[in-house]
Amino acid sequence: MPLLAFLEACPGVGLFVSGIVLLSVCTLLYAEQILSLWIMLPLAFCGACIADHLGYYMGRWVGPKFHQSNFAQKRVDVLQRAERFIRQYGAYSVVLGRLITAVRSKVPLLVGVSGFGRLRFTLLDIFACAIWSAGLGLLVVGLDHLLL
Repeated sequence: MPLLAFLEACPGVGLFVSGIVLLSVCTLLYAEQILSLWIMLPLAFCGACIADHLGYYMGRWVGPKFHQSNFAQKRVDVLQRAERFIRQYGAYSVVLGRLITAVRSKVPLLVGVSGFGRLRFTLLDIFACAIWSAGLGLLVVGLDHLLL
């Protein structure tokens, strides 16, 4: 469980691992009464939180060098808009970034590159992962009832 949640949100890897895999595995384990939600959701929460923090600290580490890279130089306008958005709506970007599948693995990295504060990121990410875990639980229970 934590590995699937980690891989889904891990920078780079998350682009190739869909959240549907995690949802399917959780639904199967719940429907077959192999694991309860009280075990699955905290494990998924931990995997997601670790992946987000890995992305954030990679962004903090790479940040200064990233802006001088060829990739960044070719996309200055897009990156400046993204960083401006993160500075202006930082809290919302962390929370919404966790909840939107398409950007889940990218937002923590960009937040780290932008120099967003560590404590603030951690508190917001814990909140976002808690909401995400609760949503996962609701989806699992809802899908289980649809299957019956």
